[in-house]
Amino acid sequence: MVARHDQATDPRLQDALLQARRGTAFFARKLNELSDAELDGGTRLPGWTRRHVVAHVGYNARAIARLAEWAATGLETPMYPSPEAREHEINFGATLPPIALRHLFDHSAVHLSVEWRDLPDASWAHEVRTAQGRTVPATETVWMSTREVWIHAIDLDHGATFADIPTPILERLLTDITGAWHTRGTDNGLLVKVSDTDLAFGDTSAAGPATVTGPLPAVVEWAAGRGYHGVTAMRNGVLLEEVPAAPKWI
Repeated sequence: MVARHDQATDPRLQDALLQARRGTAFFARKLNELSDAELDGGTRLPGWTRRHVVAHVGYNARAIARLAEWAATGLETPMYPSPEAREHEINFGATLPPIALRHLFDHSAVHLSVEWRDLPDASWAHEVRTAQGRTVPATETVWMSTREVWIHAIDLDHGATFADIPTPILERLLTDITGAWHTRGTDNGLLVKVSDTDLAFGDTSAAGPATVTGPLPAVVEWAAGRGYHGVTAMRNGVLLEEVPAAPKWI
């Protein structure tokens, strides 16, 4: 009998699934506010129209669903055949008629949610491989989707801001982003601080680092490469005229 509720019983995983689905609902709301003609408009991602963003989110949900299927069956089902296939898929999706593009998003979101719903507790620990080649437990697929839908809802450039993202997600995003910098060694001499908190990320041991400071949503926006609004940068107590560009994240 098909489950009608998530089979996962871990409270932390249940909460993570809730945040992912809330993010999907938020993206859906911003998408539904757009007219068909507005889908041709620009986004916060250079070179991508809103069509590209919607196609990417839809096909990405399908790709993550393949990882959930992998965890459920033990049969390897990669996210994408190749990086080129992923790029081709997005470019093709951007050419779909508006109704088909909207259906792509809707159907892929339902498909992924059902794959998660029907995944039993034991299967969530099964390892799968991301498009970047990382081996992770199936639980990571929930976070992979969460960050996609929340950030790309903002990329649609239709009123959503990083302040709309729940604080726990913003904090994890900042941890992920700065962790990626550290792994690549691109955070040398760069310190990130969240104002009015003890949160600090980046090269905390550097002498005289460039310190970027701001409220959590503004700092994450900058770190994700989406803008400089609301952040300042200082070095040795001197305000810098320009905030340095954030290192590449993905």
